[in-house]
Amino acid sequence: MSFWHKTLDKRPKRGMWFLLFGIGVVCLVIGIYEGQLEDVYRKAVMICLECIGIG
Repeated sequence: MSFWHKTLDKRPKRGMWFLLFGIGVVCLVIGIYEGQLEDVYRKAVMICLECIGIG
């Protein structure tokens, strides 16, 4: 059973988590800055309206 104990120790470190979180936030900000937020919102609304059957 020592196999399980070795794999549990290989969890991501807190610094790596913050780095990846920061990269995600930067990507979101770049997308909002380039106007992608409106496109994504419009597509989400259209999908919702099609699923409900209104559109």
